[in-house]
Amino acid sequence: MESAKSENTRNSQSSPSPGKEQPEAGYPSRLSLSLIALGLCLAVFCFALDQTIVANAIPRITDEFDSVADIGWYGSSFLLATSAFQLFYGTAYSYFSIKSTFLIATGLFELGSLLCAVAPSSTAFIIGRAVAGLGGSGIMGGALVIIAHSVPLRRRPLFIGAIGAMFGIASVCGPLLGGVFTDRLTWRWCFYINLPFGAITVIAVALFFKPPRRPAVDSLPFLTKMKKLDWLGMFFFVPSIVSLLLALQWGGSTYPWDSGRIIALFVVFAVLGFAFGFVEYKRKDQAILPPSIITQRSIAAAAWYSFFNGAAFLVVIYYTPLWHQVVRQVSAVESGIRLLPMIVGNVVMVMISGCLVTVIGYYAPFMLVSTILTPISEGLLSTWTVDATFSQWFGYEAFAGIAFGAGMQQPVMAVQTVLPIDQIPIGTSLVVFMQTLGAAVFVSVAQSVFSNQLIADLKQFAGLGGGGFNPTDFLSAGATNVFNKIPPQLVRPFLDAFNHAVTRVYIISICCSSLTLIGSLAMEYKSVKNGKKKEETAA
Repeated sequence: MESAKSENTRNSQSSPSPGKEQPEAGYPSRLSLSLIALGLCLAVFCFALDQTIVANAIPRITDEFDSVADIGWYGSSFLLATSAFQLFYGTAYSYFSIKSTFLIATGLFELGSLLCAVAPSSTAFIIGRAVAGLGGSGIMGGALVIIAHSVPLRRRPLFIGAIGAMFGIASVCGPLLGGVFTDRLTWRWCFYINLPFGAITVIAVALFFKPPRRPAVDSLPFLTKMKKLDWLGMFFFVPSIVSLLLALQWGGSTYPWDSGRIIALFVVFAVLGFAFGFVEYKRKDQAILPPSIITQRSIAAAAWYSFFNGAAFLVVIYYTPLWHQVVRQVSAVESGIRLLPMIVGNVVMVMISGCLVTVIGYYAPFMLVSTILTPISEGLLSTWTVDATFSQWFGYEAFAGIAFGAGMQQPVMAVQTVLPIDQIPIGTSLVVFMQTLGAAVFVSVAQSVFSNQLIADLKQFAGLGGGGFNPTDFLSAGATNVFNKIPPQLVRPFLDAFNHAVTRVYIISICCSSLTLIGSLAMEYKSVKNGKKKEETAA
């Protein structure tokens, strides 16, 4: 009954009949709805694509900008901005015009994409990625809010499912498309592609979406709305996360771990993080991270699982193309094609697990299955050598894709099942936030481990400290350009060193996947069938 009441309360704000769902005639026409849905799907597709499309283009980007040391920031700058402002957009959609807020978010994402496409330097590229992440953080949640006000309740799951499918497909196909663009055109087309799709989204939403009337919110003065946003929480949260990532990015490579600068960054992260938690506790339901939601057992378990699962998955996605392009010396397109076993395995297993959850009703067992299988699959990836056979890299990648796919969507299912309908957008944003935050943190950790391990391995395996080649010079060279800077007799030792460094990175994924066990075991065993029957009975 609580779920139905929440839905009725929200619909009454945009309907003249209190307590009743908005009549069919109050929604967009079939043509308008089709165009709105098309625009939203394209926006979500581009946003999800940007999370992984750069993975296969990284070697060429580093060749052009001459800086392998920035690899971690190419991914984490986008993910940091996304995770830092995603929950903020949830509050913004509650108090400001849904249409205007979504269009602003889309505009920022498009601006960031343009900056990346025309970037003249590595620094400019990183800034563009951050701007794109700032805008992209409001796209997924905004798309779901717009669907909620454009589609009757009984038809809504179809459209939400389409948006979710678009997100999943784009996330796993990003590296392949990145390889195609990088080899056939230029890596800059990985970002140019967002511009026409974004234009369609802006036109569709601006012309055909009619935002709901919300008298209680619309009547508030602009300054009052601004005051309701959790600015104090954001003030502590953003620099706290930036300090953490800077410490992880610089520690052990740019500065020693025990240097004053790194220690200071960790201290700033801890102090501001504590202040953020205190502010959220005091603001309660007005916080960007409401304690009443995160303290629910299933939501906390879903958040924990998403944090470490997202971290493990993206580390594998980022460094597997690098292994293929450098160690196996294949093109960007070929390395993208070689990711197909993982991509296909992931997509197929996501679909199968979704069907099985629909039939069985329980999603928690699939999280546990994924928790068991993913560390095993990543352990197999860590056994790769320069001479790895086709069956080894193909089979291990396929196994990893299947292992991740079994549990990838289950935290979202938990949110959909245990929360009342009016809290589902906040819960969903929290899960996505934790997923992107985990990825942002551990991509930086992976880069630090990779850089330090590579330098150590070059000295140990190849003796490259002599002969006029300094191992640290590799960090300022492009990933594939390095073959032009080392003597031919040292190519094989270099490949052995590079292979070892990449496969050590997979140990990070093993650790993260193992930690998802806590979320899997803590998840409540609730059935989506019971939730559905209860909603239908209440309605």
